[in-house]
Amino acid sequence: MINVKDLEIRIGARVLMQDVNFRVDKGDKVGLVGRNGAGKTTLTKILAGEGQPSAGSVETGGLIGYLPQDPRTGDPEETVRDRILNARDLGEHLKAMTKASEDMGSVDQAIYDAAMKKYSLAEERFIANGGYAAEAEAEAIAGNLGIKPHILEQQLKTLSGGQRRRVELARILFSQADTMILDEPTNHLDADSVVWLRDFLKTYQGGLIVISHDVDLIGETVNRVFYLDAIRTVIDVYNMGWHNYLKQREADQERRKRDRANAEKKAATLNLQAAKFGAKASKAVAAKQMIKRAENLMSGLEEVREADRVARIRFPDPAPCGRTPLMASNLSKSYGSLEIFTSVDLAIDKGSKVVIIGLNGAGKTTLLRMLAGIDQPDTGTIEPGHGLKIGYYAQEHETLDVSKTVLENMQRSAPQLGDTDARKVLGSFLFTGDDVNKPAGVLSGGEKTRLALAALVVSSANVLLLDEPTNNLDPASREEILHALSTFTGAVVLVSHDVGAVLSLNPERVLILPDGDEDLWNDGYAELISLS
Repeated sequence: MINVKDLEIRIGARVLMQDVNFRVDKGDKVGLVGRNGAGKTTLTKILAGEGQPSAGSVETGGLIGYLPQDPRTGDPEETVRDRILNARDLGEHLKAMTKASEDMGSVDQAIYDAAMKKYSLAEERFIANGGYAAEAEAEAIAGNLGIKPHILEQQLKTLSGGQRRRVELARILFSQADTMILDEPTNHLDADSVVWLRDFLKTYQGGLIVISHDVDLIGETVNRVFYLDAIRTVIDVYNMGWHNYLKQREADQERRKRDRANAEKKAATLNLQAAKFGAKASKAVAAKQMIKRAENLMSGLEEVREADRVARIRFPDPAPCGRTPLMASNLSKSYGSLEIFTSVDLAIDKGSKVVIIGLNGAGKTTLLRMLAGIDQPDTGTIEPGHGLKIGYYAQEHETLDVSKTVLENMQRSAPQLGDTDARKVLGSFLFTGDDVNKPAGVLSGGEKTRLALAALVVSSANVLLLDEPTNNLDPASREEILHALSTFTGAVVLVSHDVGAVLSLNPERVLILPDGDEDLWNDGYAELISLS
């Protein structure tokens, strides 16, 4: 249960929302929608107890399961299996049983007796929390989310960003939380996993709040919609499913327009009459009353939504470079005994468009980080060509300094820009006024994406390395970014589960990991991406 009363959220001087009241009970499945920057992620953090509102209160009851956009929690030394099982306090008991069973092999009678007692106690606690049936349930959830059996034994630190997110989602689904708050749960999921997740959420009996740009997921699972209107700084609550919400929202908007037009017409008539009466001393009182009535008419109106602003993005001409600005040969990477990929060769020609595909954990992000010079390969070399200038977009936004403001991050990426020029570029990415003084750490996922892309725009890079650049973006921003990429004349190396993003790039070649095979692009690979 979540009960919100008179909630207000401010970021600096900016009001994100005010006078917010709603309740989420068992069986309520809420779709939280709105443009990037409207405050969806900020609101969910507050509901999950990870932030405080500017005013009002949030009351919660029962266990809350919260999936943030960038899950980086947990002990990096912990195994995937233990991370998931510990959502019900099973992992520690299972480890205790394993340790006790090892000690029972001791020839020392005292150690053997102590191990027997420890094993019995640990097993008793393990069974009390669900036991072997719960363990099988956890494995089933993990498998349905694309977490392979061998990954369950890996440490968290060895996983890719996509794998970490799947693990955290599996942990929350397994936790038996009374209320789940899921921020973009379909990010990094393959098609089969998305279908399974939809079915899981349909049958889930607790409360649910979900943020997702996956319209199919929202359409099939939610029975209430909360629309965050950034212009009006309010939440419109619709106690209906997604498709009825779309119709009702359009009708509400038309009603607001009609009401405003009628009120403005009446107010204009009253003000005109008041002006006529005001010239006569005997009519002064009547004139004041008419002006007051006109003001009351206008003040009682709901704000009409303005057209959503869209980021105007254009990549400038890339810096001059040689025929092949970036080459890599015989690259390999392993984490302990886990081999990610071996003997990968790659040549990025001037202006070429390359897509890297493969299942989660195949090493796509790892390869991009190597090409960007962030990580070092175990074997092989990266050979920069003449004039190489790399622009790297990281899926977890680690290129941003969350302790610095939006403007400071921009100036760090482009020291040659003055304050005014930096603000102009940020303005085209919808960072205006006091927005530029916000710490990057308080930005939503979509806003972080826009800021990271703004840094790329001013870099004059001739090779862009893009890791899931469309994640967390609303449809309008996504379309603008894809259009900018399609017209970029430099080289692009793209990693994405978004088939539309790949097709808009119009790639020439594809690199398939972990084998490192290279091929010319054809439409068959689009189908493969949709399934990966």
